[in-house]
Amino acid sequence: MRNLFTLILFVSFSLNFAQQTSLNISESAEYKDKEKAQDILSIYTTETGLTGIVRESKRDLMFDVFDKDLNKKHSLIVESSKKEDYVGEVVFGDEMKVFTVFSPKVKERIVYCHIFNIKNGTHSKKKLFEVTVAKKRYLFSSRNERQTSLDISPNGKYLAMATDNIYKDVNDYAIRLFNANTLELLYVKSYQKHEEKYFKHNDISVNDDGEVFVLGKLYKEGKKEKKKGEANYDFILNKITEENNAEISISLAEQHIQNLSITIVDDKLHLIGFYSEKRTGKIKGGCNFVIDSEVFSVLDKKNYELPLDVYEDLFGDNRGSKKKGKELTNFYIDYILEDSKGNTYLLAEEFYTTQVYVNNGMNGGYWQTTYHYDDILILKFGTSGNLDWGRSIFKRSNTPSYNAFIKDDELHVLLNSGKNLLEKKDGRTKVSKGWFESSSLYDIVYNNNGDVSYSKIQDNKGKTYYLPYYGTYQDGTFIMMSSGRKKRQFMILQ
Repeated sequence: MRNLFTLILFVSFSLNFAQQTSLNISESAEYKDKEKAQDILSIYTTETGLTGIVRESKRDLMFDVFDKDLNKKHSLIVESSKKEDYVGEVVFGDEMKVFTVFSPKVKERIVYCHIFNIKNGTHSKKKLFEVTVAKKRYLFSSRNERQTSLDISPNGKYLAMATDNIYKDVNDYAIRLFNANTLELLYVKSYQKHEEKYFKHNDISVNDDGEVFVLGKLYKEGKKEKKKGEANYDFILNKITEENNAEISISLAEQHIQNLSITIVDDKLHLIGFYSEKRTGKIKGGCNFVIDSEVFSVLDKKNYELPLDVYEDLFGDNRGSKKKGKELTNFYIDYILEDSKGNTYLLAEEFYTTQVYVNNGMNGGYWQTTYHYDDILILKFGTSGNLDWGRSIFKRSNTPSYNAFIKDDELHVLLNSGKNLLEKKDGRTKVSKGWFESSSLYDIVYNNNGDVSYSKIQDNKGKTYYLPYYGTYQDGTFIMMSSGRKKRQFMILQ
């Protein structure tokens, strides 16, 4: 009887663990697609409240416009080709510019821009340039990263594009700067050209004056990450204009860093990421290199070990203190967000794959791959570049599952999990879905000090299932689309 009473208390606690979200929730009317298009390439809401969505099917690109109430206004279907691949997009004002690479032959590459005017619901396509590459070379080697090869200036005047080497025996890289409105090519500039040394692109940023900053790794010998236990590369930051190409080298001493990303705070460049003392792919803590963009020199270099809160969130109160200082593995940067005060939030998700062999008896078998999108790591850097706090989310999922935005200087992380969040005895909150458990949509909120609260948006059973990963945030409003191949709906959070 006592055990039954304890179980009832536990279930009751689980049911009430997450409070109801403080965000205002509304849903759009349901609509039907003319064609199946599951893959969302881009979603963007303008300042006037119109939402544009670009999706991809096997044969077509689909461009849709929705009004303030998310009723469909326009829909365009543009025929595409299996040999035309999406590489990224930029958005500004009323336009979405979606970039593709067409490969009609083994060595031929043609870069196109699809211009989608959300206000008018019109589409046009413009050829930007054409090149011949060496066999099996990619024009954008960073194509699997999140928007690292394209950038538009804050004033919307300049569009910068970084492409990779196109020759077989020479490592050569190029920056193209375009007029973002007319797509007129302003100049092409080669950088980091070496016969022996290999350069791996990390990130790109263009300012209102058309100055392009390109960040990447320059390997000292070959392409291995380590040589004799030390990093086999330096990070190189290039400052490129039509007339000049300056660069600074960022030595790492005994650190190993997989990637750095560029963010701008008070006219200074902050190169932020994770460092390890063992090898790339592991994380000891966060790092921040502060660059004076005018003098073009390194002002400061800051390293911070992961705070205890990160380990306690992942491993529990007791194990967390024992794990502190040990390096985490397989985290990849997803979001870099900035609040109204200039604080920067870095969010990364643990990703890896596992394989099992499925035996079909007499018919042999096959290897089945499982994708793991697990824990989330969050670091907050203050305006000075110092680490204010770090937290993590103990999570399990097999699909890209979360999105993040900042509203009223609080960080919101949206994701689907099991119907009842489980607070374990060791202090952890597990965010995952059991085998026979229905799911719910959650809003996990971190205040300015890193204190966390868990809010439930809805129980998904019997309701429309929404995908936070495919969402957009603009002027205090987050919009996300539902799953499904034909029938669609939106949820609006304000």
